[in-house]
Amino acid sequence: MNELMSQAIDLMVAGMGFVFVFLIILVFATLLMSKLVLRFGPAEPEPAAPARKSRAKPSAPSPVDPDTAEAIKKAIAQYRSRHKK
Repeated sequence: MNELMSQAIDLMVAGMGFVFVFLIILVFATLLMSKLVLRFGPAEPEPAAPARKSRAKPSAPSPVDPDTAEAIKKAIAQYRSRHKK
C-alpha cells in the first residue's frame, strides 16, 4: 500500500508540474504574440469625426387642431396641479 501511495504522489507531482510548465509557456507565447502584432500589425485607423447635426428648429410648426391644443393645455394644467413641489 505504501508503494502505491508513493506512485500516486509521484504521478500527481509530475502532472501538476507539466500543467504548470505548460501554463508558463502559454503566458510567454501570448506576450510574444502580442508584441509581434503591435510591432508588425496594421496601424489602427483613426476614428472619423462624427458629423455635426444641425440644431435648427423647423421653419414652421405643423398646425394643431384647436380641440387637441385645448386638451393638451388641460392635461398640462392637471399634471402641474398634481405634482406641485
